[in-house]
Amino acid sequence: MRVVLAEDLFLLRDGLVRLLEAYDFEVVAAVESGPELTRALAELRPDVAVVDVRLPPSFTDEGLQCALAARKAVPGLPVLVLSQHVEQLYAQELLADGTGGVGYLLKDRVFDAEQFVDAVRRVAAGGTAMDPQVISQLLSRRSQDAPLARLTPREREVIELMAEGRSNAAIAERLAITERAVAKHTSNIFGKLGLAPSDDDNRRVLAVLAYLDRG
Repeated sequence: MRVVLAEDLFLLRDGLVRLLEAYDFEVVAAVESGPELTRALAELRPDVAVVDVRLPPSFTDEGLQCALAARKAVPGLPVLVLSQHVEQLYAQELLADGTGGVGYLLKDRVFDAEQFVDAVRRVAAGGTAMDPQVISQLLSRRSQDAPLARLTPREREVIELMAEGRSNAAIAERLAITERAVAKHTSNIFGKLGLAPSDDDNRRVLAVLAYLDRG
């Protein structure tokens, strides 16, 4: 799987290259600035881009904007964005086109190699990988909404994992319950939130995130 990596800090960039290569990814470019990222994405057309939000020369959200521009030029280009802090606006911009192949993780997740690599693979496969802290903030912001208030504690656990991009099988394993139980919980969640049910993991993730982010 071919990866373009954009990170301005040398030690972190080198560490990410070594980590990805250890898990059989091919890092076709490891760049440190917005202009370099734009060229690499246009010329190399990777299977997935792993991008730091803040890149030179602006050190604002240049990495994110370069990635979004590349997704417009190459619709569906998988992009996993890394950020030092939770910024809900970044998640909103990534999800704005309503398609998958996107992820938003805090840099702390990089230190959990399996979690990070799992997120890269999910995004590359067209899925969605959202940081648990982003989901937690969205849930907290809307916790008083009547539909969310009707969810049971178990359903809240399921919706958090669903919104991260977890499949029924992954949710079942995490919560030590059966996939049939997960399917029942997700059906109840969609009913209580007034969302159309879906068997497609990515569509249901996007539906739940759109619900949590509205208003």
